Amino acid sequence: MSSSNAVFVRSTLFMLGLGVLLLAGIVGTSLWLTNANRVFSDTVAEIRRIRTGSVDLLTALQDAETGQRGFLLTNDDSYLAPYEEAMKNLPERRKRLADVLQNYPDYAEKLPALDQAIDGKMAEIDNTIRLARAGRLQEAVAIVRNDSGKALMDNARSVLVGFIGKTDDRLRVVVGEQLSAASNLQWVTIGGALAIVIVVGGAILIIIQHVRDLSRAREELQTLNFGLEERVNERTEDLMQANQEIQRFAYIVTHDLRAPLVNIMGFLSELEASLAAVNAYVLADDKRPSEDQIKEARLAVQEDLPEAMNFIRSSTRKMDSLINAILKISRDGRRKLVPERIDLKAALETAAANVHHQIAEADGSVDMDIRVPGLINDRFSLDQIFGNLFDNAVKYRYIGRPVKIAVRAMPAGKGRIRIDIEDNGRGIAVADRERVFELFRRAGEQDQPGEGIGLAYVRSLIRNLGGDITVASTEGTGSTFTLLLPSDLTTIVKGIES
Repeated sequence: MSSSNAVFVRSTLFMLGLGVLLLAGIVGTSLWLTNANRVFSDTVAEIRRIRTGSVDLLTALQDAETGQRGFLLTNDDSYLAPYEEAMKNLPERRKRLADVLQNYPDYAEKLPALDQAIDGKMAEIDNTIRLARAGRLQEAVAIVRNDSGKALMDNARSVLVGFIGKTDDRLRVVVGEQLSAASNLQWVTIGGALAIVIVVGGAILIIIQHVRDLSRAREELQTLNFGLEERVNERTEDLMQANQEIQRFAYIVTHDLRAPLVNIMGFLSELEASLAAVNAYVLADDKRPSEDQIKEARLAVQEDLPEAMNFIRSSTRKMDSLINAILKISRDGRRKLVPERIDLKAALETAAANVHHQIAEADGSVDMDIRVPGLINDRFSLDQIFGNLFDNAVKYRYIGRPVKIAVRAMPAGKGRIRIDIEDNGRGIAVADRERVFELFRRAGEQDQPGEGIGLAYVRSLIRNLGGDITVASTEGTGSTFTLLLPSDLTTIVKGIES
């Protein structure tokens, strides 16, 4: 082996080794950050259980007190329904809160005081109800007026509100740390991808330089051995083609490689296999390579390497879109909701107007039957939801059929409204009706631009509002998206904040 070839082999192996080391470091860091995120998620779930248990217990106490006051004021047993329901749920809620606080001494140390206050308050409520039923209403009212029950209730409320406030503070800290870890994971991925690009780019530059050295050697050989001119010309032409392919490959790698880590490892393995075929060809020196070696080298340069680059590019788009989608959904999930009174019909008409041009081009129309004059909700979220659904109805229309969109809004029980957005588009297969709401999952023929993010984003927004979305569809006939939303978002927001 000549010194030039030896340098080439050592340099290539060095670059590959460096790439593997970088990849190992990136994978290790990513695994550590992923585990940290899992720990944060478990902590958030535990804190939420504490908060939920505290809220449920406080609600039961307030319901019991409400039932007591209503009964004492009216002497009507129907007012005792909240009290009786609270008495039925109170033991289980107390036990559930005590169980979840076992591993939290700073909370658990306040349980005796809480139990004492609850026991005293429930005894006071039971006593007053018993007296009232016995016809001794004035004595019962006197007990209420001496404020002993109020003091007990205040003590219990103080402890539970303290629990809630403490869990809210911890949630803000833990969620902040979790978002920081997620951001670090993103930067590790991006930095790692760039590092791999640099390493692979360096390896390609070594290959290019070696190919150029070989080309000069072939030219010198032509002047020394005229009888081999045709052979040298053929080899030189092959090397020039290989050089052009490598240069294109290097350009793509330098500018576009930001693949997911697992795909980068797969690409390194394929590149190593392709490099073996090229080595067998370009390191032949004065010995003519076999036909199989030539075919393998050409196949590697003409097919394997470009195919690998296409694979990396596709994976890069997916990773970038995934990161952007998660961050977008995360940001909107953390965005403070702003309830305001919204004219539902006007909001839907605005969303329809945004796609009016496309609907008009398809000889389409939008029909609305709005039986809910308005609602109190977050305007930004509703605009995003309606905009995405109208845009999808136009984008995935049935070619050759005028676009028809029907919107119906009606009450759906206490505190809820239902909105149906129906189109006559392509429809969705039964197997895809749930998958279309997942990130990067699209249904049917993929002839429209998009990354499969829209419906996942819509579901995230709706659930953040305390609602939900489902779809009923028939392929070739159309789809109906059904939205269930609270008529008054303030009840949801207050429930979250309390």
